[in-house]
Amino acid sequence: MAPNPGGESEIFAIQRPDPKLLRLYIIRCILTGPFLPILILPHLFRYYTLRYRFDAEGIGVTVGVLFRRESYITYTRMQDIHLSRGFIERWLGLGTVEVQTAAGSSEAEIRIEGLTKFNEVRDFLYTRMRGGGTMPAAAKPADGSAPVLAEIRDELRALRTELEKRRGV
Repeated sequence: MAPNPGGESEIFAIQRPDPKLLRLYIIRCILTGPFLPILILPHLFRYYTLRYRFDAEGIGVTVGVLFRRESYITYTRMQDIHLSRGFIERWLGLGTVEVQTAAGSSEAEIRIEGLTKFNEVRDFLYTRMRGGGTMPAAAKPADGSAPVLAEIRDELRALRTELEKRRGV
């Protein structure tokens, strides 16, 4: 894959969480005290099965062994993007990007956890959510009105230039 501007190739290459996420899970389980033996196994399975997929259309998250959950959201369905970092996550240099859709749930549709490049991922998703990088570079009207629109554009530029000359800008 050729490098994309703005580090997109780095984002597309993310498929697994950072190994520090396993440390976070272990620390959280230790902090539960006597529930450590009960909670450690599900967290280990979650860490080892967690997969991310970033492509030109959207993002996908797959997790689980017995109960596999696969979620995929296109960039156009995204409504809001949140970044969360708890105390231990900040200490480990991790962050979680939460993506919400208009599905009506207060929970995030997709949680991309265990990221060290969480700011870059958040900015990338905001850009894609707003249509940056997914639209054709120069979309032309199909009805043949392109020459008329170009003429209007040129006329408006000429008017703006004339107004700026009169104002002395």
